[in-house]
Amino acid sequence: MAKVDLKKTLDAYQAKRGEFRVVEVPEMTYLMVDGRGDPNTSPAYTAALEALYPVAYALKFASARELDRDYVVPPLEGLWWADDMTSFTSARDKSQWHWTMMLMAPEWVPAAMVSAAVAKVAAKKDAPARLDEVRLESLTEGLCVQTLHLGSFDDEAPVLAQMHDEFIPDAGLELTGRHHEIYFSDFRRVAPEKLRTLLRQPVRKIGPVSPA
Repeated sequence: MAKVDLKKTLDAYQAKRGEFRVVEVPEMTYLMVDGRGDPNTSPAYTAALEALYPVAYALKFASARELDRDYVVPPLEGLWWADDMTSFTSARDKSQWHWTMMLMAPEWVPAAMVSAAVAKVAAKKDAPARLDEVRLESLTEGLCVQTLHLGSFDDEAPVLAQMHDEFIPDAGLELTGRHHEIYFSDFRRVAPEKLRTLLRQPVRKIGPVSPA
């Protein structure tokens, strides 16, 4: 059975360092858990990941077993926002951040299989505390600007400032949705300076768009 790696086959996961790319992102479906606070210190953040990953792997194994379609569990993703968005680009006050952590579910996986995966995880001893908060939800971002950031999460601010304050308005666009990050590296095992993170910002046209 061939194993599909969606981060390599889907155009929405393609980005280059030092390049802002305008891309149309299709509707995608995710396992999601919401929360608020500094991801470095918030127990709710850790608990969200502890709930998401067992369901994602149970779903992967069910797809391979029942649908004969195996795949690599996609990378962790996060939607981030705050009442004052400067907390991302200047103040970096992570305690004010809201987030939705996500793992993409392949389009061929039915909702009933997701429910069964959650039930399977729930039946195990020491089931994750936030398992009942895991939901399956579609996300349609549409037109977006994205780039690849190499380095520490705390070094993203200049890249985001350039994206938000220079590239997007210069391209005849404006911000519309929530800041989106896709984590290609395991931050538990990779040195901060080597982390690879896709940074995405949904936008809409307000004028002629410059060539990407």
